[in-house]
Amino acid sequence: MNSEFERNNQVGARRNSSSFGRIERMPPLLVAGYLAMVAIAIMFVMLVAAYVTTRLRSGVPTGLHPLPRYFSLSTIVLLLSSYTIGQARRLYAQDDLGSLARCLGATLLLGCVFAGLQVLGWRELMTQGVFFQGRTSTSSGQFIYLISALHVAHLLGGVLFLLALLLRVAHADRDAVRSLVFIRNPYHRRQLQLMGTYWHFIDVLWVALFAVFLFMY
Repeated sequence: MNSEFERNNQVGARRNSSSFGRIERMPPLLVAGYLAMVAIAIMFVMLVAAYVTTRLRSGVPTGLHPLPRYFSLSTIVLLLSSYTIGQARRLYAQDDLGSLARCLGATLLLGCVFAGLQVLGWRELMTQGVFFQGRTSTSSGQFIYLISALHVAHLLGGVLFLLALLLRVAHADRDAVRSLVFIRNPYHRRQLQLMGTYWHFIDVLWVALFAVFLFMY
């Protein structure tokens, strides 16, 4: 009985793990990725707040021009890419590297299509008389270009990470031994987990930005 009492009174006994303790046990790759996403979210919140404030102060009524249709199309494309990347962890768990490579390739293609549609959306803004610079440019119009371009830049960062991961999967899929090593390596599983989380984050971020543009444009 004394031994049980001593165990219960040891330092840290029956102590619930704190949030910091759980963070310390997380792999450094995931911690760095989550911190980066928090920083990105804070930056875009500040930009959106500045855009809304500038837009309201301008006194120009909303709805003078329709929001570029390419922004709407790009939103659909990004939602599709979020679905395809969502299948990656299931395929990895099934040891199906061939299908995983096709899944990552489809996500990569959809991400590039999204970036292209954003560029077409900027051209549509120009046809409406909304320019980033020049005598006819406005502060609220500049924010639309800036926020959209920064989002595309962060998406392209994810595209590069996705391309590197796709090349590793395709390389491992060519050989049975490399395939087995790849599947059993926890580092690759964490990379895939971080890639999926980051892609969904970029997707949700754009949907929120698109909603702001839709009501404030």
